[in-house]
Parts: sequence; C-alpha cells; structure tokens
Amino acid sequence: MKSHYQILIIGGGTAGIMTASQLKRQRPELEIGIVEPADTHYYQPAWTLVGANSYNYEKTARPMSSLIPKGADWIKDYAETFQPEENAITTRSGDKISYDYLVVVPGIKIAAELVKGLPEAMESGAVCSNYTNPEHTWETLKAFKGGTALFTQPATPIKCGGAPQKIMYLADEHFRKTGVRNNTNIIFALPSPSIFGVKIIADTLMEVIDKKDINVRFFHKLVEVDGKNKIAWYEIEKDITAGGCVTLADGDESQLDHEIQYNYKDVQVSRDGDRYGIHFDIMHLAPPQSAPDFVRNSPLAADTGWIEVDSKTMQHIRYPNIFSFGDASNIPTSKTGAAIRKQAPVAVANILKMVDTDSISDKAYNGYTSCPLVTGYGKMVLAEFDYEKNFMPDPKLKKFPMMIKDSSKEHWRLWMLKKYGLPHLYWNKMMKGHEV
Repeated sequence: MKSHYQILIIGGGTAGIMTASQLKRQRPELEIGIVEPADTHYYQPAWTLVGANSYNYEKTARPMSSLIPKGADWIKDYAETFQPEENAITTRSGDKISYDYLVVVPGIKIAAELVKGLPEAMESGAVCSNYTNPEHTWETLKAFKGGTALFTQPATPIKCGGAPQKIMYLADEHFRKTGVRNNTNIIFALPSPSIFGVKIIADTLMEVIDKKDINVRFFHKLVEVDGKNKIAWYEIEKDITAGGCVTLADGDESQLDHEIQYNYKDVQVSRDGDRYGIHFDIMHLAPPQSAPDFVRNSPLAADTGWIEVDSKTMQHIRYPNIFSFGDASNIPTSKTGAAIRKQAPVAVANILKMVDTDSISDKAYNGYTSCPLVTGYGKMVLAEFDYEKNFMPDPKLKKFPMMIKDSSKEHWRLWMLKKYGLPHLYWNKMMKGHEV
C-alpha cells in the first residue's frame, strides 16, 4: 500500500465509486486510493422492492472488487482520524496516508441508539426495517394476520426520505391480496407537518393516502420503542395548548386537531404525560441516522456533525483541498443516490480544475435530487426537485423509454423505470464513471 496519493477517497459506496470512476475515466494517470472496509457493494434503492417480495436481494449485491476502477488502489481498511493540517488520514490499523486532495464520502450511519429501546426491538425482530434487513420486512408482512400496521420515520435526516412510506403502500396492496386488509388499520406516523416537501408530489401522495384509507399522524417524533409490549412512543412536535385533541378513543372526532390527525383511525394509544404510545401488531421504520462517528468527531464536521461543505461546489469550507458530498455532508437536500448522480460530476470537475490550476471550475450543483416513490405494485411517482423544492424533471431521465409526460402522477411505466431502468443506469453507467 502506498503512503501517499494524489487523490484519496474515503468510502466505496455510490459516491466513492462514482468519483473514482469518473476521475479515472477522465485522467487515467491519476494516483487514486479508495479506503473502504466492506467486501460487498449494495444497490440499496432496490431494498424497498426486496421488502415487498418484488426484487431478489442477491441481485442488489456485487463484490466491491468488481467495482473498484482499474488503476485505483483499494485500501481495505477503516478511516479512523483526519489530520487536515497535515493533508493526511490515519486508518484503524494505524497506517498514515497522505494526499494532495481528499474526497470524504463514507455514507451515513444507522443510529438506532438515538431512540430508546430501538436497538433491542430491532435485534429481537419486534420491528422491521428495509434499511437494515429487507428480507425480514417481507417475512413480517407475509406473516401478518391483521391488526395495527404502524409505519414511521425518525426526526433525523435519513437516506431517501420517501422510503418509509413506499413500503407502506406496497404492504397495503399485499394485505388486500391476502385478505387481511379489512381487519387492518395502517398508520403512518412522521415528525413533519406534510407527507412530502414538494407540494405537487404531496398532493399526489395524499390522493394515494385517501385511496388506500391510511391514517397519517403528523408532528409525531419517535422517542422510544417498547418491543416487548409492541408500543411506539411519540412526542408531539406541535403546540397543542391552543386546543384540539391529538388522539381520541370512543369520543367526538370533530374535536381532533386535524393538522396532526388525517383520516383518523381508533387504534389503541396509551398516554404517559406528554408522550403518546401507539400499540402495534407490526411496525416498519426507518431508524434514526447520523454522520459516521469518525466524521462527527473530526475537524471536518460542522456543529451538526455533518461534513461542512459549500452546497454548490462540494468544497470544504475550511480546507480547500477537501471535498465531500452525498450522505455524510451537510448539503441541504435529500440524501439519495440520485442527488449523488448530480453532485459527483461537480466535485470531479472542481478537483480536476484544482489539480491543473489550484482553483475550482465554474460547475455548480443546483440541489437536484429525486425520490422514486413506489405507491403500489406496478405504480410509481417520480419526485424530482431542487434546493427551492421546485418540481424539476431531469431531461436526461426523460430520454428513458419508461418515462411519461407528467411524472408527478402514478404510472406503471415509472414502476418499470424503478425496477429495471434505474438499476441498469446504476451498474452500467454511474458505477462505470459515465456522467448521467
């Protein structure tokens, strides 16, 4: 292993492999090292479909060795500490590696410990999550015989903010096929006041909610999971002193606060002071997530724990030869592979310009990201938007034969894009260093 690289990349996920592949495709002579401990690279966007028995889990995995671009060195180790003043990092095994330019894209940490009782509940199988074990999600849905099916998401940033509700829509259809939907209440509890941050998409999703007869509980911040008794405890992130009930059993539904409750269902709820405990028979959640510990505790992090970069250039605010984007950065947009698809070319252009001239290019990221919102078997909405939450379809995706004129509406061709088109784009274009 070399002790110095022109460009050192931390992370072999979507962002790391894309960056290395694009750099090597444009400048094969560059000396590039990739620090990544994992043997396997996963196409995680398909895990929603795995959790609904519509995609083979094994097809989401490929050997890391098959994706490291030719001519780049794979450093199979963990990055442990940063010494940006020395242009160096130290690995877990104690090796010190210096660099001319550093790209920090280690992804995101599943931080179940941020919710009391959640690690134990996940370990025991009391709750399921596509984020950690989509095959267990399918086993859970398959065994469900009716009752309260609770779907929830945390108050932290998460990979693909739409994922917690995608599996809910698929579960609804599965329950209808198996005949248990008539004796089932589906509850979606989330901390925000809206089901999605882009209005045109939120309007479509609320139509789906109405059609599927799902109870949405807004302003619900998950604070504890009692796996043994199957209770999810929430605090309400809204001032309720002005009147209006949060939940109401055997009473007058007109007294409910309808900014909190939409399409109310009378499921069992316990109260403990200002906390409300929803009793469930099955529960799927996106666990809380955070920047990895070695990033959060490093000199590269902002006060929030995420890597502090310019949101347009991907360049670190304090260390100009360091770049970061994707899930571990503080870029104010959704943490998705689709965002990385547009961020990586900006970072690469700026790095190459710095190699040549010690200044960055005029290429800038406008905040584009997308979220393929599966709304049922054979149906999907494609949410594409920028920093200002403007609905902004990507002209490059429009070239796909699966695309339709208005992707803010449900369509079966968008499902085909999700299941077949996007995996092809990922493995054969993005991972190979093509700008798409």
